[in-house]
Amino acid sequence: MNKHKIIVGITGASGAIYAKVLLEKLSALKDQIESVGIVMSDNAKEVWRTELGDSSYEKIKFKIYDKNNFHAPFASGSADFRTMIICPCSMGTLARIASGVSNDLITRAADVVLKERRKLILVPRDTPLSLIHINNMKTITEAGGIICPASPSFYSQPKTFEALASTVIDRVLDLCGLDVKTFRWGSKPI
Repeated sequence: MNKHKIIVGITGASGAIYAKVLLEKLSALKDQIESVGIVMSDNAKEVWRTELGDSSYEKIKFKIYDKNNFHAPFASGSADFRTMIICPCSMGTLARIASGVSNDLITRAADVVLKERRKLILVPRDTPLSLIHINNMKTITEAGGIICPASPSFYSQPKTFEALASTVIDRVLDLCGLDVKTFRWGSKPI
């Protein structure tokens, strides 16, 4: 089985719970993963502290790269990272990616993933959406990216915020090609 090399970008959009659940689930799937590289914006750290009331991102078990480290392996397509997830993805980051602006490691890595025709998954949480947002999402989709909005589902009857966030993150992990044990339509709630 080929193991996955995944880049995770975490931006300052509201929804730090999604990033936390994503990192926990990736840790639990370590037998399917070769490596995970993490990049967090400064705003992501602030939003995490505000929304989750802690700095537990400092204890992430994966390698964290500085947002300006263009020597990170995934700043080049030759490193062969096949998937990038940006979760949550701010509309500012999404706009920079759609415009081809690579002004930090998150946007550079996204640019690399798109140019190499690999899998880019953006998890925006903003609402409502302006026409500018919609057009930027259209541009990224046309370039091969996947827009997976942080719109949780309720048919699994989630009982906690983490379970609710998992309904989105499990879809993201499915999109990555990881084997995820999760609620499937028509099955009984977990």
